[in-house]
Amino acid sequence: MPYEWTTPPRATPQQMRLWPHQSLPARGFAAFMLATFTLAMIPFFAMLGTALLWGLLPFVLLALGAVYWALQHNHRARQIEEVLTLDDTTARLVHTTAKGEVKDWDCNRYWTQVKKYDDDGPVPHYVTLRGEGREVEIGAFLSEEERIALYDDLARHLQN
Repeated sequence: MPYEWTTPPRATPQQMRLWPHQSLPARGFAAFMLATFTLAMIPFFAMLGTALLWGLLPFVLLALGAVYWALQHNHRARQIEEVLTLDDTTARLVHTTAKGEVKDWDCNRYWTQVKKYDDDGPVPHYVTLRGEGREVEIGAFLSEEERIALYDDLARHLQN
């Protein structure tokens, strides 16, 4: 599950960390790029010593470069993190975007409400926290099942 409580239950403050699912680790990226390069080079063995090799080589290298760039861009876009801290009196959410911008929200814990919009949000089972006159999203990058579990988990922790 791409979220976890980083403090033991009943500890103060409680802290939850959320992050997007990382489906391609560094070793998987390296293996994929090596396999793609190897498979792209197979047709070139038949063309060694011909002028056709030099005509196709730039396009193959351009395609490999585009695949590399797309995977790196996707990796940078997944560098999102949210940290929810619940102490005796305050609920605080810190959202760090992929560009490194930090967005902060805090509220009196007693007045904090967790809401789930089954169909009305930008994603199904959209989860928000409401308080201090603001409503902020939490875990929008999670899958549907994970957002449902997150809502139940937050409701349980905020009612204590």
